[in-house]
Amino acid sequence: MSRLEQLIAELCPDGVEYNPLWKVTTWDKKFNAVDRSKQPTVINYPYLLAKDLFALESEGGNVFLLSTGEKTGWTTEKMAGSFLCEGEVVTIPWGKSRAVQDVLKYYKGKFVTADNRIATSNNTEVLLNKYLYYWMMTQGERIDSFYRGTGIQHPSMSDVLDMKIPLPPLPVQREIVRILDNFTELTAELTAELTARQKQYEYYRNELLAFGDDIPMVALGDVCSTGAGGTPARSTPEYWKNGSIKWLGSTVCKNQQYVDEVTEYITELGLKNSSARILNKGTTLIAMVGATIGKVAFLNFEATTNQNVAALFPLDENKLNNSYLFYACQALFPQFNALSSGGKLAIANLSFIRGLKIPLPPLVEQERIVEILDKFDALTIDITTGLPAEIAARQKQYEHYRNKLLTFKEKVG
Repeated sequence: MSRLEQLIAELCPDGVEYNPLWKVTTWDKKFNAVDRSKQPTVINYPYLLAKDLFALESEGGNVFLLSTGEKTGWTTEKMAGSFLCEGEVVTIPWGKSRAVQDVLKYYKGKFVTADNRIATSNNTEVLLNKYLYYWMMTQGERIDSFYRGTGIQHPSMSDVLDMKIPLPPLPVQREIVRILDNFTELTAELTAELTARQKQYEYYRNELLAFGDDIPMVALGDVCSTGAGGTPARSTPEYWKNGSIKWLGSTVCKNQQYVDEVTEYITELGLKNSSARILNKGTTLIAMVGATIGKVAFLNFEATTNQNVAALFPLDENKLNNSYLFYACQALFPQFNALSSGGKLAIANLSFIRGLKIPLPPLVEQERIVEILDKFDALTIDITTGLPAEIAARQKQYEHYRNKLLTFKEKVG
């Protein structure tokens, strides 16, 4: 019998009490649709908009930037100023455009917050904040259903506060938190290893692509054919049904030397009646919008793309090696990343891409660089493909045990 099973058998063999969240938590404001008796007190936290929150970012700071999205960061107490907060909190975003489970957060310490709805336990002798966080993670899909509106959605807080949380004795909560913290730590270690490998690769690639003033820098538009694809009308089934032509979206751009998925297939008629076009094998693809902006892929088969993907191919393969072009475009990512500053949606266009410059050494030097980077890629590919798979497996295992650990029989009477 495990330690947790022993504790449950000893302390709550007949089940546990379930209480509504409003009874055991305090939130950051009084909500209009919630009865005042359910919110006798609140803890106000001043908040910033996302663009203002990340304007505070400072390397080496000890104040957490508690965003409403996946991106986080740090600042200093001095820069935080009157927006400095401190506590042990669990947050959900006031406005969201993705699943709550991806952006629900726990933090203990000093922080500055964006427009989150913030909860903390009324009494940590009854409810641990970390236990509250893990339980709310199991309720992600249910909380998602409480969000209303088109585009940026907002939650019905009356529904959120009326959710009932199981409250086992404190030793049981502590053991659950310990187990789930261990799962989280193992996944974090794998993620850190993957990040380290990727940084190592980027370092050597950038070193190989660093030249002196004797090597010219050329605009992509001067040495490549550049274009974007298109999307056949969805309202015309004949453009899509039983299609055999590979059609790719920007999610295939993963900074790897091959495309490992096909988004959809279109028909010859769909190709003819849209701006999509057949691209050669060996074309470099660059995502131009959203989460994958600036990431590249090397096309290892003929295909078409949608309008969010730029396609580049050397105008003269005797002057520009197409694999070298792929590696050189990988190194341009920071210039795309700069487009997303200030919390705005990152969008590039063909004019921007055509104006980006890459070094153009002699063809023999390009081929030498490609040979080195191909070998380096071969040495690391098992790690950079194997680790994400292991991380995904660990994540599924974690979610399974989390849901199992946080499911209790309700005590009757």
